Amino acid sequence: MIEELLKYDTELFLFLNQLGNTSWDGFWLIVTEKWSSIPIYAVLLYLVYKHYGLKGTLVVLVSVALMITATDQLANLFKHGIKRPRPCQVEALRETMRYVAVRCGRYGYFSAHAASTMAAAVFLSLLLKKWYRYLPFLLLFWAAVVAYSRIYLGVHYPLDTITGMFFGALIGLLFYRIQLRGQRRFVKP
Repeated sequence: MIEELLKYDTELFLFLNQLGNTSWDGFWLIVTEKWSSIPIYAVLLYLVYKHYGLKGTLVVLVSVALMITATDQLANLFKHGIKRPRPCQVEALRETMRYVAVRCGRYGYFSAHAASTMAAAVFLSLLLKKWYRYLPFLLLFWAAVVAYSRIYLGVHYPLDTITGMFFGALIGLLFYRIQLRGQRRFVKP
């Protein structure tokens, strides 16, 4: 059964990966670059500060730092525990796939990019939905676009990104709840 699932995952990867063309490669390289999200994070940080003040924002920042660390470490634990090679490391796929990424790590299950972006999207959606009702849809769309970029560039299978998004959503929810406790303890008397 697992072999069958991995076969379908590879077929879906090849289909999605081959949708790309060279005129879009630069766009997807920018999307996947962690630093390109800084403007989005800056706007979100401003919105958090606007509604939570300095102390509340500090609680949020500590929570986010711990959340991203937890997400990355869990992804690394899975990658080195399961040791599923990335598609760009599989010799049999090299002739049929499009490899666009700058570098290709060894293992890919599951995508830390997809996980950390989804964790941030869920966390910030829950944090700010009271004031910005469409923000959750935009953030979840952004997380899905980042996850797809990993397939487009040839460094992750769809199952890697879906699993990353799943764990990212759980971790985002968990750290949102932790942040609520921090707000009650350190901000609201």
